[in-house]
Amino acid sequence: MRLPLSLRAWGTPDFPAALKRELTEHADELPLQQALTGTSAVANEAVTVVFLDAQTDAARIHAKVGVFFGGLLAGCSCADDPTPVEAQTEYCELRLEIDRVSAETGVRLSD
Repeated sequence: MRLPLSLRAWGTPDFPAALKRELTEHADELPLQQALTGTSAVANEAVTVVFLDAQTDAARIHAKVGVFFGGLLAGCSCADDPTPVEAQTEYCELRLEIDRVSAETGVRLSD
């Protein structure tokens, strides 16, 4: 994933908004399936990104964000299956490393 708008916005008050916008656009590339705790599949719906922190070194911008997203419990699809069909809210925190030259971004679940 590349985040060029976030890279350009680094060091300005626009950085959190640019990062949230780009991550929302790249939601399908985030490791949300691995972050599920109460459900078994990521719902096909919009995510909400919350900026938490960012620092930099000579090579990368290190950012931390929270992501609220929907998760589904996969049932058997039987007529009498009590599994709710609406998405349940899930949350995870992600660590990002944005290369300060190429804007290539690595993403991993926060510890």
